[in-house]
Amino acid sequence: MRAIKILVSASLLCSMSISCNSSGNDNPTANKKLIENYFELFNKHQWKALSEMYTENAEFKDPSFGNGIVKQSKADFVKKYTELNQIFPDLKDKVLHVYPSGDKNMIVEFVSTGTAPDQSKFELPISTIFTIENGKITKDFTYYDNFEAAK
Repeated sequence: MRAIKILVSASLLCSMSISCNSSGNDNPTANKKLIENYFELFNKHQWKALSEMYTENAEFKDPSFGNGIVKQSKADFVKKYTELNQIFPDLKDKVLHVYPSGDKNMIVEFVSTGTAPDQSKFELPISTIFTIENGKITKDFTYYDNFEAAK
């Protein structure tokens, strides 16, 4: 009888462990879908809907902000991208690769393109590390060569 109890207990523990591990694997899948939706909204220039994917006062790291980390509200985000979209009305991002990194991070490699008011076109390779917690982006750390803009 004691052996049966031990066997049942071990079986329950094993099944709970598998269940916990498989639910942890759901995060990268859900996060990948969130990122796919993110870039769909970006390419449609739906800045307000896009801002709702972030927590209020999410952390951003972007060469356009300098070297540090900046907290931005959803309203700040909408303002920034609305202004950027006025300069580059055909602004688009093409995702090249999405790399899950643990349960919370998604690394995205993409190319941003657009046309400036003087009709000059740009193509900018970018990588962003998104940190996602409870279905919302808490950190958006973006890396690209800002050397030309600094001149």
